[in-house]
Amino acid sequence: MAILVCGGAGYVGSHCLEGLRQAGFDCIVVDNLTRGHRAAVGDTPLYVGDISDPAFMDQVFAEHSIEAVLHFAAASQVGESMKDPLLYYENNLCATVALLRAMERHDVKKIVFSSSAAVYGEPEITPIVEDSPKSPTNTYGETKLAMERLMHWCHTAYGLEYVSLRYFNAAGASPGGLIGEDHTPETHLIPLVLQAAQGKRESVSIFGTDYPTPDGTCIRDYIHTSDLASAHRLALEYLLRGGKSEIFNLGSEHGLSVREIVEAAREVTGVDFPVKLAPRRAGDPAVLIASNRKAREVLGWVPQHSDAHTILASAWKWHRDHPNGFDDK
Repeated sequence: MAILVCGGAGYVGSHCLEGLRQAGFDCIVVDNLTRGHRAAVGDTPLYVGDISDPAFMDQVFAEHSIEAVLHFAAASQVGESMKDPLLYYENNLCATVALLRAMERHDVKKIVFSSSAAVYGEPEITPIVEDSPKSPTNTYGETKLAMERLMHWCHTAYGLEYVSLRYFNAAGASPGGLIGEDHTPETHLIPLVLQAAQGKRESVSIFGTDYPTPDGTCIRDYIHTSDLASAHRLALEYLLRGGKSEIFNLGSEHGLSVREIVEAAREVTGVDFPVKLAPRRAGDPAVLIASNRKAREVLGWVPQHSDAHTILASAWKWHRDHPNGFDDK
């Protein structure tokens, strides 16, 4: 029996794939490689195609005995989602409908879904718990919430069992240094500051210095990809043991401000790279910090690598060893 990892050539998907394989799971990957990298899957069998293609997915399911699916195949850039919402509904929601139809055709009833803290929008209280109000401030978050609701109704109608993992700011790179974060264009803070430290960009911008936070900059909950990988493995094992559909936050419960990330990056790299102050970006909440109590209690998940130094040191190693990202461009 195999685990199908959709979007397994992407940033988070490839780290979770690595964790599953280290735990002894037999995996196969489906990825259209529009945002993922062939090199990130190593020697795992890779099917290049789109989950929205019924014939392609039928071929994958026919060639393997699949017992569960991990679903990472979604576009995730907030700014892009606001400029092109139809792309995000097509790529995220409509493609997930096609994936779930393929699972139903082939009688596969278990899925671990990569969701997002973006479903919450601007939180009323922190830390954020799973039943906090959901009011996304961008199209990306709306599609993730719609995907969760879709799985809920498929659970009701077809007996699908799912775990939705709402993670906060994914960060870091694999301890072995083989896979890391390589996006084009890059929009995430940590790789941006490390690119500035490498001299690949002139400076890094801090968007907004007047938030109601101790240093005036946004606070986010950063979670190392190794901790995300362990959570996905635990969620999969939970479903395979007969666990019922659930939703979990994945975060460290400790927020770091933009300024704190910048200073930690300077400390780790030893480079005093330039920083520019810029106006706020629309839709950026001041503080996003997760409560991970439910994941601890139900899954037994404990983040172990999500302090600022570990995250930045692992990411810095990846960027130094791969100055041009993956070699499959």
